[in-house]
Amino acid sequence: MEYVYGALLLNAAGKPIDEKGLNDVLSAAGIAPDAAQIKALIASLDGVNLAEVLAKSETMAVAPAAAAPTAASEKGAKGEKKEEEKKEEKGVSEEEAAEGLSALFG
Repeated sequence: MEYVYGALLLNAAGKPIDEKGLNDVLSAAGIAPDAAQIKALIASLDGVNLAEVLAKSETMAVAPAAAAPTAASEKGAKGEKKEEEKKEEKGVSEEEAAEGLSALFG
């Protein structure tokens, strides 16, 4: 994980993400860099625009927070629907009761 953080730090500083830069950042943080891990990270980041990826991740982080009130409002709507169904059921049962009473009186 330290290697990814180092790459992000280099990106934030506007420096190229290369072996020397990652070695320097990790060494400055007191971590003994592993050349194989550095090469693997650089190879995986080849052709990736970190600024673009980070911008997308920021918008994705905001989306779930915006969706949360929607989910709460849907629960409220479902609760209202259940109440309406219960009221309708009561209405039907009251009508049936009235029909039964009308049969008694005439």
